[in-house]
Amino acid sequence: MMYKYFKGILIGTAVSCAVTGLVKGGNTSQGPNILLILADDLGYGDLSCQGATDLKTPNIDQIFKGGIRFTNSYANSTVSSPSRAALMTGCYPDLVGVPGVIRTDENDSWGFLSPNAKLLPEELKKVCYHTALVGKWHLGLEAPNLPNLKGFDEFYGFLGDMMEDYYTHIREQNNYMRINNQIVDPKGHATEIFTNWALEYLQRQEKEKDPFFLYLAYNAPHDPIQPPQEWLNKVKARETHITDKRVRLVALIEHLDDQVGRILKQLEKSGQIINTLIIFVSDNGGNLNFAANNGPYRGGKGDLYEGGLRIPAGMMWKKKIKPGQVSDNLMLLMDLFPTICEVAGCTVDLPIDGISLLPTLQGKPQSTNNRTVCFMRREGGMQYGGSIYYSVRYKNYKILQNTPWEEMQFFNLEADPFEKNPLSKNGVPEYQKLFSQLTKHVSISGAVPWKSPAQVKKLKITTNSQ
Repeated sequence: MMYKYFKGILIGTAVSCAVTGLVKGGNTSQGPNILLILADDLGYGDLSCQGATDLKTPNIDQIFKGGIRFTNSYANSTVSSPSRAALMTGCYPDLVGVPGVIRTDENDSWGFLSPNAKLLPEELKKVCYHTALVGKWHLGLEAPNLPNLKGFDEFYGFLGDMMEDYYTHIREQNNYMRINNQIVDPKGHATEIFTNWALEYLQRQEKEKDPFFLYLAYNAPHDPIQPPQEWLNKVKARETHITDKRVRLVALIEHLDDQVGRILKQLEKSGQIINTLIIFVSDNGGNLNFAANNGPYRGGKGDLYEGGLRIPAGMMWKKKIKPGQVSDNLMLLMDLFPTICEVAGCTVDLPIDGISLLPTLQGKPQSTNNRTVCFMRREGGMQYGGSIYYSVRYKNYKILQNTPWEEMQFFNLEADPFEKNPLSKNGVPEYQKLFSQLTKHVSISGAVPWKSPAQVKKLKITTNSQ
């Protein structure tokens, strides 16, 4: 496990476009456009190209089949905010101050993005990328942790963790829909609103010479499971053998797929697709409470079993990535940061934990499996004990603890990929190595603040007044 990060401090050197030879507005930018699509709570098996037989996702399948599909792909956490922090920083999420879910209620919010963390759009702007986020942010509700203050030139989307209704877009009586820093109240289903905003952005970028980075983060298929009625009716009529709960989720996923299709059609129409790297991933495993399909793997969202961590992941780049490839290289969300930067021609001088997958995309020999990786989540409430729980994996060996009340479990994923039979830990060197790495990770991440200074001050006042 490589740690190049300490006490919440990331040090980067600003590089202007002039220094790199890329002039803003000129025609010397060499990097491709980059479209990063993130689904919310999409299970590993909830695409037809991933084995699902009760749903149809032809557009997302097009990305996976038109380039490379990763079969050993993981989120950095079992829940949203930490995974997004890893995606945007290239670091383990607890090392950039986001060990758990960021929420409206400060007493139930478990992260504060480190002020010193450098995000992917900030790096890409050094090589003249225009950057935009459309959709769900979930890394902060106020300054300094807002998209426009973290490298995004444009933000059209939702700041919070989840919508209580896909049509009203409200969360705990708050409207978190924004165009940059302005509160807006768009009408319609959130998945369609985000697609419309993304299409408008792509159309504007047709006229620009510099490449773009568009991070399109959908809320779907996160609950509430609220597909448009026409999509619900279609699936009900076709899939008569599945439960009503599953019908609703399938309809929401198929609606999402349709909207991704609109994006792909726009890129085809404009010709931008020829020079656009398209990445599709999920932020964690599917939620079993809503009948998600995590393939053959045990558990789901919130669990450190494979079903909570494994995610669908595919990349397409016409004429650059050979279509029809399948890779079993270990891929984590934090690996996308250095991969995208290398594709864009941006040198990463930051101390990060992810590794670039560009050789794999190019069909060159690369092994990413010989590394120890850590997954974690901090959560509160009686059912969690206000604790952190972890999983650590090296090659085929894995340890995990889903609650602070259970013993650490030890698995050999090669012999037991579905985690049915925990191994004995006594005197086993592989277990001792993993536990030692976990101890090291906990000791380092414990030095990283995950509450804002204002929250810490409030807590001190409350404690002193008791």
